Amino acid sequence: MATGNSTRLRFGYACGSLVTGTFTTLPGLLLLPYLTDTLGVSAALAGAVILIPKAWAVLLAPFAGRTSDRTYRRRGSRRTYVLGGGLSATAAFATMLSGVADGTAGMVWTGLGFLLTATAFAFFQAAYTALPADIAHTPHDRIRLVSGRVAGIAVAALAVGSAGPAVVEAGGGGIDGHRWAGLFGAVVIAAGTLGVHLGTARPPRTTAPGPGHPPPATDRTQAPRRFEALRDNPSFAALLRTTTVQVVATGCLLAAGPYFAEHILHDPGMTPVLVAAFVVPNLLVTSLWTRIGARHGQRTSLVAASALFGGGCLLLAATPALPPFWAPAVLLLVGTGHAGQLLFLYAMLAETTAADTARTGRSRAGILSGLFSGGEALGVAAGPFLFALVLQLFGYTSSDTGESAHQTTTAEWGVLAGMTLLPALVTVAGLFLLRGYRTAAPAPRAHRERDEVAQPRL
Repeated sequence: MATGNSTRLRFGYACGSLVTGTFTTLPGLLLLPYLTDTLGVSAALAGAVILIPKAWAVLLAPFAGRTSDRTYRRRGSRRTYVLGGGLSATAAFATMLSGVADGTAGMVWTGLGFLLTATAFAFFQAAYTALPADIAHTPHDRIRLVSGRVAGIAVAALAVGSAGPAVVEAGGGGIDGHRWAGLFGAVVIAAGTLGVHLGTARPPRTTAPGPGHPPPATDRTQAPRRFEALRDNPSFAALLRTTTVQVVATGCLLAAGPYFAEHILHDPGMTPVLVAAFVVPNLLVTSLWTRIGARHGQRTSLVAASALFGGGCLLLAATPALPPFWAPAVLLLVGTGHAGQLLFLYAMLAETTAADTARTGRSRAGILSGLFSGGEALGVAAGPFLFALVLQLFGYTSSDTGESAHQTTTAEWGVLAGMTLLPALVTVAGLFLLRGYRTAAPAPRAHRERDEVAQPRL
């Protein structure tokens, strides 16, 4: 049995978070301002350009998960899709910001590049997210494996979130600068893909499976119903709703960051500082949240983390009346809550997936993870879209010069509302949607015995 206590396995699995963190953070930070302040696209249209590829990824994710499940049944491995999806996303990501044109043509090119990136990422993410249910078979091992993923996302977000805007400036800004940022992001995605593929190649074996202890059965239905899991698994359905909505808040913050630095702090150079303040807690407090979750339960701890996140967002509203250090200091608090949210959402997914296998006798980890990843993708895209609508509503003026246009006081209030009130309200809504989630019951004795000896091949 592979175990989350293996340092090599945990590190290898965590490397995949470089892909997730880059795909989430860099487009979240750069795409919307690239479209509005470099290509001159209106805020609402720019938000739609970001939303459409992610909406497509939501429709594609269940298919990607089902394909992953079938491959796992035939070959005992999901790593084919981890490698293929990750390397395809590498090429598409560089294409997305290659800047072959400006204006409307540039907008279309960027949108198509983002669509290709989201397609490749859907296959990577469905297989990658399903791995904990395959390679760790106790709650303790799963949460340790997931904690490494959270730390990996923090490393990726810190690296690309801080370095990405700097790469744009070093490359001359505008289209040229964003082209270099696209190449930088592609390199990080490639490194993460190879890391997780190689790091999970030969998991340690503790006990060989013997007669009478077959591995979990997989769904052999030729055309399984993609959304069957939502109908017969209310806990997963509740978790999916909450995840989708709570990720919207993260998307709002990432999209608003550059605008917040430019128009509220009046210092564009503060963007990397804001990103770092938001991300650094993921590296520092994950072990603390793990202990809190073990003591109080994952659902209760998720509520606490969300309250910290939402309350911190509201505190950011006081930024215009306080010294500049206020915003980074509050974002440390927001990031602490965000670290807990990530940890418990992923841990609850692993537990729900394992409980589903124990209850049904079929492995639907790929389908469940595909739906979960699709919900994440939709939330990440909906955040910038909602923020863009707020900008449009408050009269934000776009620019095609590579520099932000002068904004009215009303538009600046829109930036502030989109960075503070909007993510706080969305976070509260996500908690209400968690109704229906129940802690997974212990697996039947027969399944527990099977899990103790089963060794899936990666």
